[in-house]
Amino acid sequence: MNNKIVNDSSPNTITTRTELETEKELTAPAPQIEDWTQVEKVILERRSVRWYKSEQVPEHLVRRILEAGRYAPSAGNSQPWKFIVIRDKALLKEMEHDVRQTCKLFRFFLNWRGRGPMGKIAWFNSQMMIRLLPHELHPIPLGAMFLIAEGKLKLFHDAPTVILILKDKRGVSNPDLDCGICGQNMVLAAHSLGLSTCWVGFVTALIKSPYRFKWLKRLNIKYPYELLEGITIGYARGNPNKMVERELHEIAWYENGQKTITY
Repeated sequence: MNNKIVNDSSPNTITTRTELETEKELTAPAPQIEDWTQVEKVILERRSVRWYKSEQVPEHLVRRILEAGRYAPSAGNSQPWKFIVIRDKALLKEMEHDVRQTCKLFRFFLNWRGRGPMGKIAWFNSQMMIRLLPHELHPIPLGAMFLIAEGKLKLFHDAPTVILILKDKRGVSNPDLDCGICGQNMVLAAHSLGLSTCWVGFVTALIKSPYRFKWLKRLNIKYPYELLEGITIGYARGNPNKMVERELHEIAWYENGQKTITY
């Protein structure tokens, strides 16, 4: 546990270097890779993969992954989710096509880098839309949207299997969070089975576009369900799964009447 001096008015806050050094001496070193449990190794070594082999995932493994999702905790055990498994290449290709067309449409109205009158209109559109959809139009998804529109980024990355997660809008408390926990169970289970995965949020573009009613009908999505996320599953090309460095985040730690900052 690495600590630092805290500027806090509380008299119980550790603020001296001597106390901090003593705290460091009492802290055990971080475990080596062989010291992690199997569950921890699955969590720490899993990577999001965007390059898959064409080999299809055996059906019994997909069912095991779905079962892991089904056992996820949820508020009031309401289990506000429903799954759609897509392994039909033609259907996946059609979905990718429609998402790409949708991204082209959004790029046309939001590409404020363009010159002339359309560039100015796009700038106005982007300023308005970023306030309505701050998360969807963050620079990272916006950049990905442009790449999909240009054909430089595939929606499903040629994965042979895709699981769609539908949210039950009647769910208790926070069904979005519950579905996220459910999906995390599935991607970790997939990794433990030697498979790779990637979250695909852009699949919801099918429902936020002129193709909305087409795909609601094709996928038989009806109230109270709503398309929330997608997860690609397949065998990765190469060996991308490994531990990587991650940025540390500040943690406020309260114990024994004292506050420390750790990372």
